[in-house]
Amino acid sequence: MDNSLETERLVLRPPTLVDLEPFVAMFADPAVMRHLGADGKPLSRFAAWQSLCSTVGHWTLRGYGLFAVFERGTGEFVGRVGPWFPEGWTEFEVGWTIRSEYWGRGYASEAAKACIAYAFTELNRDHVASFILPQNARSIRVAEKVGERLECDTTLAHLPPEMTVLQYGLHRTEWQRAR
Repeated sequence: MDNSLETERLVLRPPTLVDLEPFVAMFADPAVMRHLGADGKPLSRFAAWQSLCSTVGHWTLRGYGLFAVFERGTGEFVGRVGPWFPEGWTEFEVGWTIRSEYWGRGYASEAAKACIAYAFTELNRDHVASFILPQNARSIRVAEKVGERLECDTTLAHLPPEMTVLQYGLHRTEWQRAR
């Protein structure tokens, strides 16, 4: 199985150490971090390192994970998008985090669609979910654009138990009918 994907405008590949600086910059952006984590604050360099290590480790342990995403034309780092199922998650997720300077270009939807297809065809999943904070209207639009529907409110292992997220999801049969 090839561990990279290409779309019309993007290249998705497993992240490596060379991606540290773009990860640090993305996670230091208050606009990006407003919708991630319990406190919504930018990450320190070390916490961004831990996030990159977690992403790389997921690839090692599970054989798939969040991809580092780049513009095909420029090679610029756009963000991270992909399937993952970390310990304590209730569902297999396709998630996305895009650098704020690339918002509004449709990159999250384009990459998420490719990752959903990858999850159903290469990883043989029957269902994918995306976990979104209720106030994250941009991500809700992405979820709906890629065919996901609101399924429930839920909690995630890394968040305080009183903090709920929206679970959007899509079943393989629905995805196949829509193609």
